[in-house]
Amino acid sequence: MITFIGNSVVRFLTAVTLPLLRLILLFVVREAGEKGSYSLSGQLHASYDFIVVGAGSGGSVMASRLSEVEGWRVLVVEAGGPPAAETFLPAFVPLSFFPGYDQVWDYTSTPQKHGLKHFENRIARIIQGRVVGGSSSVNGLMYVRGNRRDFDHWASLGNAGWDYRSVLPYFIKAEKYYGSSLGESERYHGRSGPLAVTPASPGPIFEAFVKGGHELGYSMVDYNGPEQIGFAVNQYTIGNGTRASAAESYLRPVTSRPNLHVLHSATAHKIIFDEDKRAVAVQLQYRGKIPTIGARREVIVSSGAVGSPKLLLLSGVGPRIHLQQHRINVVADVPGVGQNFHDHIDVYGLTWTVPFGASPRSLGLLASADVLSPSSLHEFIKSRKVLFPGPLTHTPVELLNAWVKVSRGGDPLWTDTQIFFNGFTAGADFGLFYPTLWGMDRTFFKEYYKEIFGREGFTIRPVLVRPKSRGSVTLLSRDPTRPPAIDPNYLSHPDDVATLVNGIKFSLALGNTTDFARTYRASFFKKPLRGCENLPNGSDQYWACYVRHMASTFLHFAGSCKMAPSSDPLGVVDNRLRVRGVKGLRVVDASVMPSVTSGNINAPVIMIAEKASDIVKQDWNELV
Repeated sequence: MITFIGNSVVRFLTAVTLPLLRLILLFVVREAGEKGSYSLSGQLHASYDFIVVGAGSGGSVMASRLSEVEGWRVLVVEAGGPPAAETFLPAFVPLSFFPGYDQVWDYTSTPQKHGLKHFENRIARIIQGRVVGGSSSVNGLMYVRGNRRDFDHWASLGNAGWDYRSVLPYFIKAEKYYGSSLGESERYHGRSGPLAVTPASPGPIFEAFVKGGHELGYSMVDYNGPEQIGFAVNQYTIGNGTRASAAESYLRPVTSRPNLHVLHSATAHKIIFDEDKRAVAVQLQYRGKIPTIGARREVIVSSGAVGSPKLLLLSGVGPRIHLQQHRINVVADVPGVGQNFHDHIDVYGLTWTVPFGASPRSLGLLASADVLSPSSLHEFIKSRKVLFPGPLTHTPVELLNAWVKVSRGGDPLWTDTQIFFNGFTAGADFGLFYPTLWGMDRTFFKEYYKEIFGREGFTIRPVLVRPKSRGSVTLLSRDPTRPPAIDPNYLSHPDDVATLVNGIKFSLALGNTTDFARTYRASFFKKPLRGCENLPNGSDQYWACYVRHMASTFLHFAGSCKMAPSSDPLGVVDNRLRVRGVKGLRVVDASVMPSVTSGNINAPVIMIAEKASDIVKQDWNELV
């Protein structure tokens, strides 16, 4: 009999096993033992020229680049601690999804009115990095810039300077690409930036994936080159066999600068304004005390699409009525703070099984059980190179990606769907962890997938990359230690459902292409979904029902401090990322995106920060 593991048990297992795992890995990953480089050197000053709140993908870049100006004293504040040993190794990427994992903010959404019917209490897990490096220290390592039309769209909304031609130099500036020459798309890549990017070494099933794409009319593509649509070799933020987080790429190399302080394990409670509405200080919680640190020039908020609007609201910048409800003094009535919140949404559960041994390698979730074997550890230590020496430097299952357009109308090259291929079935781990990690209802999961428990195969997940549904981040309390109310309002726009239905049909076509059908003898698991069984199986109505039951977050939150011209009532920052209604305050992270980019968001956030650091230097006449 299979026993499901609930959240409390997973939390207990995490708490028990993590210390042992970290102890083992400290002897393997030398970087993890150098935590002193992220510790405060010397005394915390009473004031700094710039305070950066959040040391994630945006904040790490901002702190590093601003501290290039020797005359500026810079403080970057991070709520989490230094990256733990396992975060350096791609093999341990799934740990960030385990309840109780101490390197993340493990929030939950409000119950979703329009979807998530087969998820516990109809809520989504809102996982964000709570560690130096932020989500770049715990994410899936994908380096995806987005579609060039994403940025041209930002500019068309009135955000001058954010078109693709203007932002491309900052992508190139950031990147240190380790692969061989990319031919015509080589000029779109950087070879000397701080951020290591390495192409994957695809497994045998990649060939079937690409052939399936060709069969459906798609070619191979460098999705970070001139065009995005097509099937691709993944590009990962990995260098020398380990994760290239924003912290490791930007902060660690410069922590010896005397004008830069990194303060981890410190939470920002609010921003202090003077009588002229200028941000002049940040109130922190640090080591049981509540110090207030002055900012002589600017405060830069880089706390992500959840944390940044929360901090602005706690500081009195936001919708007047909402602030007054929580008895917060209104510094600036900015209605857009916390609005326009949105996310990519992902359809789970579309699974194909293959006969035992038909796959070229084990594709199950437990395929990486040998990563801690003496041979794996020895291989990593002795032959650590750029291009993936051994299982520790690979993701534990095969992950493949394509970008396609599944809906009619509009620009044919502006993708609307990311096809995310996973080398395991939904029942591969016998239901021990899968439903808990994604927040699915365990009773439903056991009943629906029990027939394929332990089976080999693969899953194809269509991801909506240009959602129209919009939600919000609001306060539940003026208490800064309480999480905010996070409502992505998933599937509230009918076009999102329609596009995901088309994405499902594309996924079915891909999974049934010749190589998958003949070489792997793949068979789609077509059991009628509970709650949709009265609809004609395979009809658009059935798949729309499936979407409302089985779609949830892809963890790419954006938009809640929207960049927009003054004519947009929901704008929060201008095109120089300055917050409306106040002075000396900017936001630099995914929350400023008017609309989320068409893919994983780590790379565009780093680009935003690279550009923002130049903007700040220009505004203070210190561009170097």
